[in-house]
Amino acid sequence: MIQSHIRIEVPEHALSVAGVTDYIQELLEQDPQLYRVWVMGEVSSANERNGHIFFTLQDTESNVSIQAVVWRSQRSKLASPPIAGEQVFLLGQVRVYTARGQYQLNTLQLIPAGAGIQALRRQQLYQRLAAEGLFENDIKRSLPAYPQVIAVVTSAQAAAWGDIQRTLRQRQPGLKVLLSPAVVQGDQAPASIAIALNRVAKDARADALILARGGGAREDLEAFDTEQVVRAVSTSPIPVVTGIGHERDETLADLAADFCAHTPTAAAESVVPHIEDLLDDLEIRKQALKATLQSTLEVHHQFGASLRHRLEQLYLNQKIRQEQQSLVWQKQQIRQILQHRLQTAQQHCRYLSQTLKTLDPESVLRRGYAVVRAEGDRVINSNQQVSVGDNLHIRLAEGAIIAKVKTVEE
Repeated sequence: MIQSHIRIEVPEHALSVAGVTDYIQELLEQDPQLYRVWVMGEVSSANERNGHIFFTLQDTESNVSIQAVVWRSQRSKLASPPIAGEQVFLLGQVRVYTARGQYQLNTLQLIPAGAGIQALRRQQLYQRLAAEGLFENDIKRSLPAYPQVIAVVTSAQAAAWGDIQRTLRQRQPGLKVLLSPAVVQGDQAPASIAIALNRVAKDARADALILARGGGAREDLEAFDTEQVVRAVSTSPIPVVTGIGHERDETLADLAADFCAHTPTAAAESVVPHIEDLLDDLEIRKQALKATLQSTLEVHHQFGASLRHRLEQLYLNQKIRQEQQSLVWQKQQIRQILQHRLQTAQQHCRYLSQTLKTLDPESVLRRGYAVVRAEGDRVINSNQQVSVGDNLHIRLAEGAIIAKVKTVEE
């Protein structure tokens, strides 16, 4: 064997291990796209040490994985902890662990994928629409008691449509049912459902509307948690009953509807009373009406019999003429009595007027009389009430005189 010796010269600018690590750290940690990055993957393993959680995030379509950590100070801020086997959305910062020359994700937030992120979006949409009053009980309308036409918005191929038809046919065989078909799952579902609801509104024949979809996975009901569908339900001029999914499911469309029955069959049962119940109610009303009519007729019959009895005892026409003559005579009598009383009152008034004039003190004074008062305004009507030397006040018709008693005569 022939060996060749090759001389390799080491450049003066060669980096150390720490230098390479520092360079890589500077590149990664100063990249703005890696400073806050959302990553989706599956938690393949998770371990807790000293309050920190170290886990591996793996791509479900390949064997690529990345190390991640939740520091103890950040755990209380997470929407969900990392659990092995779960799909998650991770918001983190790419950091280099220089001791081992590895990079990892420092976790800022962790949300379950699929249902988790959808629940977050659903909650945000709920809060925004609730602030507008779309879910208030005050705006919900009552369902018609006896609907004649029912509109159904659902997929024509879905089992829900068959369940609704069968239920409505059993409860009221002659009921008219209109189908406004729609796609109820997938990306096209929200627009399709909104169009179907508007189609029913423009048709304007239906008394009530059923929006339905059969059971399935929770993500299959995402269309009924979209703003487009919720607004179409809340603005429908026709009362809306929802029957979506299973008993445990509740969508935003259920909250916006006038009545929520959760399942298609329950929705059909709630919007249309059973024919047997209607017949029973009709029989009860007939019996009540019959009893009321009988009671009313009996009362009127008794009243009529009483009137006939009274009329038979009276000669009505003769009685009326007698009463009229009596009224004329009484009228004349009252007029005469009033005239006599008026004359008497007038004479009495003249007499009283004359008497007042006669008794008027001023009139007496004008005839030459006087009023004598002693001290204290005491009227003197006897010589025994005065003594010699008393001052007297003498009131005349015109003016007054102050006099002094010189003598008292018997």
